[in-house]
Amino acid sequence: MSDLIRLTDDGLYCEAGDFHIDPWQPVRRAVITHAHADHARPGNAAYLTSCDGEGVLRLRLGDAAVIETLPYGQPVSINGVRVSLHPAGHILGSAQIRVEHRGEVWVVTGDYKTTPDPTCAPFELVRCHVLVSECTFGLPIYRWPDPQGIFEQINAWWQANAAAGRASVIYGYALGKAQRILAGVNAAIGPIFTHGAVERVNAAYRESGVGLPPTGYVGAVTDKKCFRGALIVAPPSANSAPWLRKFGDASTAMASGWMQIRGVRRRRAVDRGFVLSDHADWDELMRAIEASGAERVLLTHGYTAAVARHLRERGLQADVLLTRFAGDADDDELESASA
Repeated sequence: MSDLIRLTDDGLYCEAGDFHIDPWQPVRRAVITHAHADHARPGNAAYLTSCDGEGVLRLRLGDAAVIETLPYGQPVSINGVRVSLHPAGHILGSAQIRVEHRGEVWVVTGDYKTTPDPTCAPFELVRCHVLVSECTFGLPIYRWPDPQGIFEQINAWWQANAAAGRASVIYGYALGKAQRILAGVNAAIGPIFTHGAVERVNAAYRESGVGLPPTGYVGAVTDKKCFRGALIVAPPSANSAPWLRKFGDASTAMASGWMQIRGVRRRRAVDRGFVLSDHADWDELMRAIEASGAERVLLTHGYTAAVARHLRERGLQADVLLTRFAGDADDDELESASA
């Protein structure tokens, strides 16, 4: 019997339902886990995503895209295959795709985290026979500290800079990470400004009902004295000398799971690194995989070989799916907006 979902040149394909999940080439029907660039590509004839994710997906794809939506947990039949979307806890609208046909259940996680995040619906455990799981941070060295403690560190860094009259520039992906930073910091410390790419996504989050503190667009500021003591949230691609000069005396920081490794922070050339990830760490991955009850696990995005080997040692059937995109990547389409 052939697999319910298989890898093709266009991406993950369910032949029984004639649809793809997060395809990287244009197809007739695409079911999308979330709106990051490595999962939601332009050019598909029709898209299916969660109701929560419609706004940010539209932001990426434009008004002409044909986007259908489903509430979390509500099943739909696609050519006789039962499909439902379940919260992945990654970013706003992120979903795990549950596919059921003839008594067999597959779940494609997309990117996910099980740590609570006020900017998106919390991760929901979905039991299945076969789990297709990301493992971006699939090594035991990646174990995240308590996010509340990280935000206390960010606030202390910002407050110290503000007391010295410096701007605080923190980098995080324009879609998801930037909004999580904004929702977690203490806005009473000072004014907050954002890069254009972040401000565009902020509008989509606010329209979806996510509470964020007031922010100003960097490009609209005429008096650069306003940046003294302020927090500026920008995507990693903005970490360039010409853009930074507009803030005068400034301290820079990066918020990412990659900051767990000191060498990465040095290569990013920032003053501080804060370990804050929107992906599951090693322990979260192991718990989620075990709790799914899956008899077979297929790994994508990240340290796939290492995780597969570990799972085989634990007695599970585990294999690697060589998808087009191997791991976390900057959202270049959104970040190209003017600063």
